[in-house]
Amino acid sequence: MHRACARQGKDVFKSFRFYREQGWRPLDAAAYQAAWDRFGGSVITHPQVVERLSALAGIPVRYLGYPARGELQAAIPAWGRHLALSRRALKRCGQRNLFDLGNAEVILPVAPGAGAPLRHEVGYLSELNRTGFSGLRQQKEQLALARAPEEWSKKFRYNQRRELRLFEEAGGEVRPVSDYSPTEFADIYTELFERRWGFEVPGKGHLEEVFGLLRAFLSGSVLLLGGAPIAVQVLYRAESPGWISYEYVNGGVDPAAHHLSPGSVLSFLNTQAAWEDARLRNKALRYSFGRADREYKDRWCNRVAAFRV
Repeated sequence: MHRACARQGKDVFKSFRFYREQGWRPLDAAAYQAAWDRFGGSVITHPQVVERLSALAGIPVRYLGYPARGELQAAIPAWGRHLALSRRALKRCGQRNLFDLGNAEVILPVAPGAGAPLRHEVGYLSELNRTGFSGLRQQKEQLALARAPEEWSKKFRYNQRRELRLFEEAGGEVRPVSDYSPTEFADIYTELFERRWGFEVPGKGHLEEVFGLLRAFLSGSVLLLGGAPIAVQVLYRAESPGWISYEYVNGGVDPAAHHLSPGSVLSFLNTQAAWEDARLRNKALRYSFGRADREYKDRWCNRVAAFRV
C-alpha cells in the first residue's frame, strides 16, 4: 500500500475486491505482457507504461486475467477498484499531478466478443472493447480521433499546406522529438505550455522523470524558428498487432509566432507522419486527441463513442 494512502488509515484499494474479481484470476506481469502482445491495447495500457508509471507512483499493480474456453480471453492492470494509471486513483493518494496522460483512449487487451465482466472503474474505454466486456455503458463524453487525410475537405488541405509553406519560407525548422534529451524536452514543453496558457504545466515537478521513463514512446516533432522552439506536443505512440495507438496529451506554442500558426502546422505534420507510419505497416490508426471538448478538435477529428464502468 502506498504511503500516501496509508495515512488515510486503511487500504482504499482493497474494498469489495472479491466482487470485482469474480471470474478473474491473478496474472503476473509477463502474462499481462503476452495478452497485450496478442490482443493489443493503447498507450495507457501498454505493459511498460503501466509498470514504469506505477513504480513512479509507488502503487503496486494487480494484473488480472479472464479465462474462458480453456484460454485467456482478457487482461487488465488494476490499482484496486480503478484501472492502473487512473487519475482518480492518483488523486485519492494525493498524487493528482504526478503525471499527465490526458483523457487517454483506453484499449484493454481482450478478445472481441469475449463478454468478460468488467467491474473495475474505468472511463474513455474504446469502442474496440465494446464486445470484449460486459457491464459497459456509453458515456456522455466522446473521444476525438484524427480523420484520415482523404476525409479532409479540399479547403482544409489547401490551408494546411499553405501554412506549412509559409512556416518554411519564414525559415522554420522541424526536428524530431528524439533529438532532445528528457531534460531538454521537459524544458521546451514547460516554457511553451506556460507561455501559451499562462499557468503551470501539469505534472511539472516530475516531467523530466516521466519523459525519461517513457522516452521510447514519445513521438512527433518540435518546430523551431531562428533556432528557438515555437511549438511542441506531447505525443505518445504504442504499436499493437492490428493498429497503432497515438495519444496527443497536450502542447504549447510561442504566442509571438501566432502569425505562422505553429500549433496547426505541428498538428498537420504529426498526424500526416502517423498516417504514413500506420499505412506503411498496413495497420489501422487510433490517433486520439483525448476528449472531444474543443472546437479545434472537430476540425481535425471525428467524434467517436467512449464507454465506462
